[in-house]
Amino acid sequence: MDDDELLWLLDGDVPLRAVPRLAGMMRSGPVAGGAIARLGIPGIRFSDGPRGVVIGRSTAFPVTIMRAATWDPALEERVGLAMGREARARGANYSGAVCVNLLRHPAWGRAQECYGEDPVLTGQMGAGLTRGLRRNVMACVKHFALNSIEDSRFTVDVVVDDHALHEVYLPHFKTVVDAGADSVMSSYNSVNGAFAAENDVLLTEILRDEWGFTGFVTSDWVAGTHDAVSSLDAGLDIEMPLRLLRARTLPAALRDGRVSRETVLRSARRILGTCLAHYAQRDEAEPSPALVAGTDHRALAREVAVAGSVLLKNEPVDGTPVLPLPASLRRIAVIGWLADQPNTGDRGSSLVHPPSTVSVLQGLREALPGVEVVHADADADADADAVVVVVGLGADDEGERLFAEGGPGLHVLGFPFTLRPVRHVLDKVTEKVAGLFGQFGGGGDRACLTLRAEDESLIAAVAAANPRTVVVVIGGSTILMEAWRDAVPAILIGWYPGMEGGHAIADVLTGAQEPGGRLPVAIPRRAEDLPAFDAKASTVTYDSWWGQRKLDKDGNCAAFPFGFGLGYTTFEMTLLDHTLSEADGVATVRVANTGTRAGSTVVQIYAANSESHPAVPQLIGFRRVELPAGHSDTVDVQLDPTPTMERNNGTWSRRPGTWQIVAAPHSPQV
Repeated sequence: MDDDELLWLLDGDVPLRAVPRLAGMMRSGPVAGGAIARLGIPGIRFSDGPRGVVIGRSTAFPVTIMRAATWDPALEERVGLAMGREARARGANYSGAVCVNLLRHPAWGRAQECYGEDPVLTGQMGAGLTRGLRRNVMACVKHFALNSIEDSRFTVDVVVDDHALHEVYLPHFKTVVDAGADSVMSSYNSVNGAFAAENDVLLTEILRDEWGFTGFVTSDWVAGTHDAVSSLDAGLDIEMPLRLLRARTLPAALRDGRVSRETVLRSARRILGTCLAHYAQRDEAEPSPALVAGTDHRALAREVAVAGSVLLKNEPVDGTPVLPLPASLRRIAVIGWLADQPNTGDRGSSLVHPPSTVSVLQGLREALPGVEVVHADADADADADAVVVVVGLGADDEGERLFAEGGPGLHVLGFPFTLRPVRHVLDKVTEKVAGLFGQFGGGGDRACLTLRAEDESLIAAVAAANPRTVVVVIGGSTILMEAWRDAVPAILIGWYPGMEGGHAIADVLTGAQEPGGRLPVAIPRRAEDLPAFDAKASTVTYDSWWGQRKLDKDGNCAAFPFGFGLGYTTFEMTLLDHTLSEADGVATVRVANTGTRAGSTVVQIYAANSESHPAVPQLIGFRRVELPAGHSDTVDVQLDPTPTMERNNGTWSRRPGTWQIVAAPHSPQV
């Protein structure tokens, strides 16, 4: 390879003039980087995203946070296999589907793309997706690291000490790297004063020297790289997706010695070596395009949506729980602005275009052919045998926000648009007119953690008119429910359930399937019980207290704790034995289905330092268990001791204290 070909490997192949067509290019086919026809090198051929393949008409799976609610890494591996097959069938060899940023605050606009608030759950679920993807495409884990604010993601500096960084915000990344991730995508934000794409501590000292990662690192797109030379020196191998900073800078920098040829060769070897290994190891059979959004993948999307639906409340009316809906049902009213909407998630880079979608209204009509299912107003439901209210959020309320200060703009064209005063003005103009441009308008961080006021009023009116009211909540993370949760007997979290979501929610409501989900987040009573969140912050400090951990530390009870979820049967679990070393561990638990129908539960193992006041339980292992009615089983749960460990000067050891191990159906009070 000559120098021009070597440098060609180090950025995307999309010319700068194609920027206005980039969104369309992502939908029409994989976006290439480093393809060299003379040598037969196909390069990386990238496809997003976390809820399915963004190319063409593909299967829209439930969003990542709903899949986290399944607490089932094996099921997530099946999703990864399906996504990988569809991506490969569309010509891709590289997927950006593995998003494992920790949900520090539910106002984060891209919460729907993550696995929730817990490092152990996030790591295991991300590892499952990675294993499934890698059978057909290279798996990229993102965004490295500490990316959990949307509106200021291009400019915010996250300040974090060594303990919180290694013990809280990075362990799940390491779990996914250890599972075989081929690539890591850096984040837009800076960490401790250095942008992630030029952050030697993250990309070299931790990722490569400490963790032993041998794959390649790619930038987040367009605005993710700030300096061509320093990013290469720090360990960023590819600038994506454009021929941008590196195309302008590296040829001269290589000639005059500002970057060494060995540094260029180092990245080239990582890229080519990873690609060669992928082609040698992937499944031999080429997936047929016919499988894309085909029968099997639609069925899987439906299965996942059932398994991730979280039943928060199911109280009796006239002596019988409201759910599942009774066989004697004759008339049901379905109400709410989302009742008949194909609400699959935001309109950002993870947007999937399925060939069809199923709303809750359609799903119930198909599931109840002998029942009158009406789409009613709030004052037209008093005579119904039950009412289903479908409310929540949509793409205008939360999601990826491309156009913001510091994001893609005219500065990508170079001088004079890179001058600080000029860029500042252009950033402000771009932010103001963002909603006028394509699919990336709207979204961003949430302004409020409750439902819209009109949704809360609707729930109150319906509940006052009909005691058998079920509220189905659609959204990408925690929604506060204090204004109305005591007024209704049943609440189901449907997240953004994907293209088969209406069928899946109908399955749950009618009892054809049980709700399998458990919360991957805590739902607090008050927003004030969570960490501070400033979507416009230029600097934020991340500590070790957020979510359920912060609630427990501060003595605030959750409305619904982390890990909580009801089914249509009941379970008991007893911890029989456990071992916990500094490297691994196992807990043995007796599980009994004490109810009257088959069902599932998630055995959750928590560790709490009984010498701390208050003691704060931390998840160290989990396992989904399915049992027939009246049956019991003894299961082993593999444990991850990381939450009980601390890191000092690069060395890990057990945190001082007396560690109590608890088996529970959700985060316990100890």
